[in-house]
Amino acid sequence: MREGFSIRFLIVALPAGLLLSGILAVLNTHFDQDKEVVDPNERVRLEAAALNRQPVSTADLANSLEILTGRIGERHLLVPEKLESAAVWIESTLGPGNIGYVVERQVFEANNVQVRNLIAELPGKDRRDEIVVVAAHYDTVPGSPGANSSGSGMAALISLARAFAGDSQSRTIRFVALVNEESPEREGGGAGGREYVAACRAKGDRIVAMINLRSLGFYTDASDTQKTPAGVEGESFGPVGNFIAFIGENDDRFMIDSAKTAFAAASAVPVVGRIFARGTAEEIQSVSEAFREAGVHALVATDTASFRYPHHHQATDTLEKIDLKKLESVTVGLKVVLDLRANP
Repeated sequence: MREGFSIRFLIVALPAGLLLSGILAVLNTHFDQDKEVVDPNERVRLEAAALNRQPVSTADLANSLEILTGRIGERHLLVPEKLESAAVWIESTLGPGNIGYVVERQVFEANNVQVRNLIAELPGKDRRDEIVVVAAHYDTVPGSPGANSSGSGMAALISLARAFAGDSQSRTIRFVALVNEESPEREGGGAGGREYVAACRAKGDRIVAMINLRSLGFYTDASDTQKTPAGVEGESFGPVGNFIAFIGENDDRFMIDSAKTAFAAASAVPVVGRIFARGTAEEIQSVSEAFREAGVHALVATDTASFRYPHHHQATDTLEKIDLKKLESVTVGLKVVLDLRANP
């Protein structure tokens, strides 16, 4: 009797137990997958990228500027083949065959020309869902090779990406090369910054801070002072050109102050901070405005060349006008600022 009961129990209980075990295994796998990194090769990929990590250097900055402004030259919607050359070079430089990032293309159409933003992401660790964006644009105005506007910003972005390669921070860092920020056609739509912000909002990305690299390479030791542009708080920027400025809105005061402190500890270039009045000084805040409208704290890092550089947006904005040693010092300071934002 007991033997028959045992047999019946095993016939019923064993399959039920196996089924329950299977269900638990599936659930366990599902929850484990939620914890796993999306890219199963991320660790190996980061280790490989770390082999290409290099400190910020004058040579690296000069090489990027020579390619963008010397070999490629003006790059905008009216010369789409040049714009494409710049995009291909930036993507290949940041990508797996060089620095080691996986580069995302954000393709869109502007003035009937297919263009793209390029995004290289360094995934974070314990706060990886919080994203810090550092951005620069790679296009120019018609007729200018754009060494300072914004070849210097793009060169600094690439140098920063190389300096962080494979070195995960607490937060995720995205290095974003934006297109179509200088073109007059962008007023009709298709500005890279706005396209990028719209895509991030659609995906629900949590961007917590943004640093916009504008012109960064023109300096002078002249003793007079540069008037602060209308709409920017403060009586003067200080000595003409011999500084870098962090500019934001009133809500960005803490970010401005912390950026100034971090930058001053690492760079020999003087630094100032200023506040925008919303809707003014568009020349140096166009990219940042899209992020601010999305509720993101956004700073512009700039040498304020648009207000004082005689070669701004001219055919004479060439490599020899750039102070490479000061650009190196500025980029070193920006690395410390970015490190601070990525590790709160």
